[in-house]
Amino acid sequence: MTTAAPTQDADLIDSRYRAPLVILTSTEHPPSVGGPEPGEPPVRDDTGGAPGEPAPPAGSVGAPGVAGSPGSAGAVGTAGAAGAAGEGSAAEGTAGAAVGWDCSVLAVVVTSVDGAAVVGEQGRSACARVGADPDRLIENEAFRGDAGGVLVVPLSRSERPWRLFLLGVGAGGTADWRSAGAALARRGGTRGRPFVVAEPDAEQIYAFVEGFVLGSYRPADAVTGATPEDAVTGTTHEAGTESAESAESAPDEPPAGPRAERILVLRTERAENPALIEAVRRARAVADGVCLARDLINMPSLVKTPRWLADQAVRAASRAGLGVTVLDHSDLVSQGFGGLVAVGGGSPRPPCLVTLTYDGPSTAGGRTPGHRVLVGKGITFDSGGLSLKPSVSMASMKTDMSGAAAVLGAMVTLAELEVPGKVTALLCLAENMIGASAVRPGDVITCWGGTTVEVLNTDAEGRLVLADGLAYAAATLAPDQIVDLATLTGAITVALGRRTAGLFSSDDTLAGELADAAGRAGERVWRLPLTEEYRPAIDSPVADLANIGRALDVNGGSITAALFLREFTVGLPWAHFDIAGTARADSDDGEISRGGTGWGVRTLIAYLAGAPAGEQPT
Repeated sequence: MTTAAPTQDADLIDSRYRAPLVILTSTEHPPSVGGPEPGEPPVRDDTGGAPGEPAPPAGSVGAPGVAGSPGSAGAVGTAGAAGAAGEGSAAEGTAGAAVGWDCSVLAVVVTSVDGAAVVGEQGRSACARVGADPDRLIENEAFRGDAGGVLVVPLSRSERPWRLFLLGVGAGGTADWRSAGAALARRGGTRGRPFVVAEPDAEQIYAFVEGFVLGSYRPADAVTGATPEDAVTGTTHEAGTESAESAESAPDEPPAGPRAERILVLRTERAENPALIEAVRRARAVADGVCLARDLINMPSLVKTPRWLADQAVRAASRAGLGVTVLDHSDLVSQGFGGLVAVGGGSPRPPCLVTLTYDGPSTAGGRTPGHRVLVGKGITFDSGGLSLKPSVSMASMKTDMSGAAAVLGAMVTLAELEVPGKVTALLCLAENMIGASAVRPGDVITCWGGTTVEVLNTDAEGRLVLADGLAYAAATLAPDQIVDLATLTGAITVALGRRTAGLFSSDDTLAGELADAAGRAGERVWRLPLTEEYRPAIDSPVADLANIGRALDVNGGSITAALFLREFTVGLPWAHFDIAGTARADSDDGEISRGGTGWGVRTLIAYLAGAPAGEQPT
């Protein structure tokens, strides 16, 4: 694969990764339409296609229709569509002709009961249709059906499918199904369109589709600089073989590129169930928001200036029906946003403040939730400023705007999910660089609202831009709750590692709502204390506050940073997520992708929607 550097005017919104198409069907996986039945010799058709394989009928994917209608495959969403994910459509003609004709992977779900792998009746029937004995495979390979476990079996067939996956879902919990979806995406590769035989409920199918979409993620062309002709291939390992490269690259497979059509076909007896169709639609929408955040985070900072990020936010928000305004550098100076102006002062690429507004419907009872305000840290690159970072720490600093990306990814999803109530988001965007006009250690700045801050370390800049956003929100937006997300401190990674975010809150009710939302969303958080004895550490003899602890040697850098932010919330219910550990990953792991993870999008949506995953919020 060849790539080129992204152009500095790259536009992400049109080319970004979109959730794969998901089709629900109640038909069996056909060996072919008009082709051989099991046990009969294959027949090559007259079109030059695969043996016994029909050409797909016109409108087989994405044609107009009603999702889940009888005798058709409910196609939930449109792969690669520029519009909102989750549009209803259906395949025309008979389901057998439209569904699964080009699926090269047959995946059969296996549960684990008391340590033993169990295949359901429909799964056994599917295995029999391709000449496989699941019990013998499970016994020979000692497969236990653990969540995310995959037993890959090459099939000696001239027609699709060419591979059989036994896909473990463990005990069948929501997290197990999410792991299974991600494992299927990663093991199937970009060319292995899977036909999955399973009988999940609404919550399970939500988690499975979400895991599949997130596990399928590939950075957008605008991020990698890839050309449309570039191919992205995947590798996997088979049971009893060293590699499945040859199995993945079957001669009749169409070429797959970064923008190749991605399809998941899920066979269930309840394909027409509205709850399942709605769960799939919602899962795709939420995962699509995560993928938007990932693409923004992964964009190199050569392109990702504060203005560029603001422009992408404007385009994405406008398409989602949100209100949007942008304050540029002159607006920030004239209106007193001293934190943003100071942090961005060393860069020739000036700071911005983006405001997004969403007014959702009332709840079923006619009530509306209070006004929720989200604030995201958006440092498009963090050199540390004059308090320069070591080079090894600077390498990943294009991801220092992950909080703002997560907030944007959540906001553009709200309308599609019909989330109730009013939500406002502030994206605090700046670049922290060295320059003649950069803020210096020892400078005293005035944040929005008049609070003065002694800057003792210019690498503690995130709290300065958040201070402006929090103070502005508290004083002008009349919020009932404020939640901020920021890659704020390295200390949180020392305390909680790379898979758990720190949660700080001045309000127990809000903290409980957020922790519950994170649990339902599959994102791990741990609440940490706002230790009052540490508050004097951020006192300053020359200003209202110091931006790092100096008065007391208490350490606890994440706690003192959260205490600093609390000073700008004027006693309102407020919570802070420190996502410095969870926002980025060094390798793929389940639904987590290497690079920007988009952590926080799912938690914010679950919090704002206030309903279990897979269920409507209203």
